[in-house]
Amino acid sequence: MEMRKYLIDTFNYNSYANKKVLEKIRLLNDKEQAMKFMNHLVNCQYKWMARIENDPSEGKMSWWDPSYSIDNWVIEWDKSLKIWIDYLSDKTDDEISQYVIYTGTDGGKWTAKPQDIALQLNYHSIHHRAQIQTIIRQQGLEPDFVDYIGTVYKKLN
Repeated sequence: MEMRKYLIDTFNYNSYANKKVLEKIRLLNDKEQAMKFMNHLVNCQYKWMARIENDPSEGKMSWWDPSYSIDNWVIEWDKSLKIWIDYLSDKTDDEISQYVIYTGTDGGKWTAKPQDIALQLNYHSIHHRAQIQTIIRQQGLEPDFVDYIGTVYKKLN
């Protein structure tokens, strides 16, 4: 499988899982910390793409803000996801494996491959989703099963 297809598939899996978790967040009495993580995931996707594109406003972008309401989160998530799907769809595996230079939080010049940034975003989503699942459990609800294998296995009989 080519890397860009793998990355697109992984972004789509994370989108499915994050949206499923959001439905459980809606049932929480205290949504604040869970939504903070969910908003962070959106903002990370925007910020990393701004870095790849050398957007001059990237330095003013926050990893944590803005905050999106629970009712608008899916709209923002879908927009932040679309920029990544479109980016990857327009590139070859060779192109996403070439280093890009961006300005880091410290103001210094850094370099990374777009494919590694995309992997980071997806792994980071899994990390924070696990934290959110813990919050859900701490508030007395049973988290939904959102493991990747649940999207691909099939019972034979």
